Amino acid sequence: MASPASGGRPRQPSLAQLRAFAAVAEHLHFREAAAEIGMSQPALSGAVSALEETLGVQLLERTTRKVLLSPAGERVAARARTVLEAVGDLMEEAEAARAPFTGVLRLGVIPTVAPYLLPAVLRLVHDAYPALDLQVHEEQTTSLLDGLAHGRLDLLLLAVPLGVPQVTELPLFDEDFVLVAPKDHWLGGRGDIPREALRELDLLLLDEGHCLRDQALDVCREAGRDENAPMTTSAAGLSTLVQLVAGGLGVTLLPRTALRVETSRNDQLTTGYFADPAPSRRIALAMRTGAARQAEFEEFARALRGALKGLPVRMVKG
Repeated sequence: MASPASGGRPRQPSLAQLRAFAAVAEHLHFREAAAEIGMSQPALSGAVSALEETLGVQLLERTTRKVLLSPAGERVAARARTVLEAVGDLMEEAEAARAPFTGVLRLGVIPTVAPYLLPAVLRLVHDAYPALDLQVHEEQTTSLLDGLAHGRLDLLLLAVPLGVPQVTELPLFDEDFVLVAPKDHWLGGRGDIPREALRELDLLLLDEGHCLRDQALDVCREAGRDENAPMTTSAAGLSTLVQLVAGGLGVTLLPRTALRVETSRNDQLTTGYFADPAPSRRIALAMRTGAARQAEFEEFARALRGALKGLPVRMVKG
């Protein structure tokens, strides 16, 4: 391994070299790392080798089957990630210095919100912020928070509270849950369903990982439902869940914003509303605390509250 040049100004690693090495350090696989950053494998390998030569240390242990980080590589990988995050912050600052609501906005949305709120979000962006390049990513909450923390996403639209450090929530509205049951169910059409009714019902839920599943379970616990009572987890999305209810397999809880879309196409369903205070969830935007575009995101939240006023929800003052 060659040592760094002595005498004169020392050579410094390039951002391309650091990105290449950080990707390899994360995946421990050259092909996967190259695919992630859009670089050919030979170019990636060359960038890592050039970084090793510049720094004068061996960063990787290469075998025919796998790639391992050397002790020096583990230390340099942590520093490289810090440097790249700082460069990302620098680029974000520069972007924020330009006119607001321009450039790219990478918005993450949970699946139980996306189909019902995105039409209003897209109309708002089209009408009020035509220079904004909105890119939408539909993912579950855990993935969205990871993307926000690592800079892959700029802003999230999801259910709160999150209870996550360094994440600031911008509340939009509260919405009630509605009971959806098969046609002719004894609770159908009622507007005063007590929460205690959930104790004995055959309840259908979304799969693990959906925050709406966790919220429904919380509602059931508050109603005094036995935690060992059977709950059939049978659906990856609300549309499938509603079809299972229509088929007579049980009942489910839907947020009000999803009700019209998911039930209007099926005459084998009935709905019932809970007595006040009805179980509900809060929907908000979430951003990194201290984000360079904080003022822009706060203004976006105010505008979005106005755009959503026609929904059957209770707006939260910002």
